[in-house]
Amino acid sequence: MTRILAALSLLFLASACMSPRSGQNAPPPPPPNSDFSESGAVNAIEDWLGVSAETAGTLVERTFADLGEPIGYIYGEEASGAIGAGLRYGSGYLVMRNGYQMPVYWQGPSIGWDLGANASKTFTLVYGLQNPDRLIQRFPGVEGTAYLVGGVGANYQRAENITLVPMRAGVGARLGANIGYLAYSREPRVVPF
Repeated sequence: MTRILAALSLLFLASACMSPRSGQNAPPPPPPNSDFSESGAVNAIEDWLGVSAETAGTLVERTFADLGEPIGYIYGEEASGAIGAGLRYGSGYLVMRNGYQMPVYWQGPSIGWDLGANASKTFTLVYGLQNPDRLIQRFPGVEGTAYLVGGVGANYQRAENITLVPMRAGVGARLGANIGYLAYSREPRVVPF
């Protein structure tokens, strides 16, 4: 089993290094959503990630208790893989409370006790981002993952006074913990730095 996971991870990493996630295209723009309340976020996460309302509520409840209503969100898709060291590539849309939208891409390395590969839909709550241009930077993070076939999870990423809370629902086989960062950009990048 370990050899199969290692081979799949190597294959995934090689393909991810050759071209960013899904070529050059971000997902289609979202419909306008002016509801950034807890129930609005639960509904949006339930719809986008395809998880139950109970699961979406569990993901959102603690974040809203800690940080309140977000100023925006990023929804998209990503793929990642690791054999000790890993890579993650994603694309999506930033949607701000004031109606501003822009395509956004993210990529980043990680290192840790981590093995496997996965593809995920993501929904990221955004806090403290007054100017969308400030999203274009690196956000460090720590992540732990354990699933076979499918899983759901969330973590916090912070840089300056901006907090991102990515929530992921994906498929694949992944086990481990890692540290790394995600570099957000306006254009896809092959090199994750």
